[in-house]
Amino acid sequence: MSDLITDLKSLEIETLKNLKNSKSNNTLRAYQSDFKDFSSFCIKNGFSSLPTQPKIVAFYITNLSKSAKFSTLKRRIASISVIHKLKGHYLDTKHPIIMENLHGIKRTLGSRQKAKKPILINDLKLIIKVLNEEKINAKNLVESKVKAQNKLRDKALILIGFAGGFRRSELVNIEYDDIEFVNEGVKILIKRSKTDQSGEGTIKAIPYFDNNEFCPVIALKEYIKHKFSSNNIGRVFEISDKSVALIIKRYAEKAGLDGSRYAGHSLRSGFATTAAEFGAEERNIMAMTGHKTTQMVRRYIQDANLFKNNALNKIKI
Repeated sequence: MSDLITDLKSLEIETLKNLKNSKSNNTLRAYQSDFKDFSSFCIKNGFSSLPTQPKIVAFYITNLSKSAKFSTLKRRIASISVIHKLKGHYLDTKHPIIMENLHGIKRTLGSRQKAKKPILINDLKLIIKVLNEEKINAKNLVESKVKAQNKLRDKALILIGFAGGFRRSELVNIEYDDIEFVNEGVKILIKRSKTDQSGEGTIKAIPYFDNNEFCPVIALKEYIKHKFSSNNIGRVFEISDKSVALIIKRYAEKAGLDGSRYAGHSLRSGFATTAAEFGAEERNIMAMTGHKTTQMVRRYIQDANLFKNNALNKIKI
């Protein structure tokens, strides 16, 4: 009997380990951050956060709905559920008190997100033009070299991020071994992503552009060529995913755009929307972005066609 108990304990530990390994580090950090907010709510109100009850989750979601988007509410519920699983607890997140409460909030708030703006092709040109013309002010030679390298990094980051429809987490985790320059352009291996938690990997192919000034392949080559640490080991861009958003906001503002309207996701959504504007097929957009369902891609296509297929175009005044 004691052997059976020991075996069950081992199985439980191994199962929890497998559950943890099924998620990427970035995803786990996001879950933990969400759960930390839930825990703070519970502590403040004298509730138990782990394990908790469906009605407590419903209270939390109602409170959060006063300031958060509907998509955030759904993500928080998912995060609370995952943390419970990882800790060996069961929580019924499909309980009527949670689902009906969520449905009521949806009817009140609406579910369509007020998303950050995509960086479209004209925005991209403005940003790269400003970046190219930016003067480097430095106190000494070392600082000048660092700033020059960061400028090359930012240009490569923005152009590669746009051209490949990358998620922030994918972009910052590109390693030298993932890159292969070929005659047609560059092939980049994405080892793991939000929709590829098992780590099967996928390759994104980015061709050379006709215009060298905006060519992501040339920009990436230039950045790698001029990096201080030329040992070609580890991550290429050596920044956090949050830094991607800060870089985009900074150059958007320098280009005369409202930086607060853009985020790290603006490169990805900008690629999808621009590709749709130029007539790219849905399946080809999905192949590049890695979307597994058509829902989000069709929204990009719909946004791209708002003026193209507008009935007012038939009216001549």
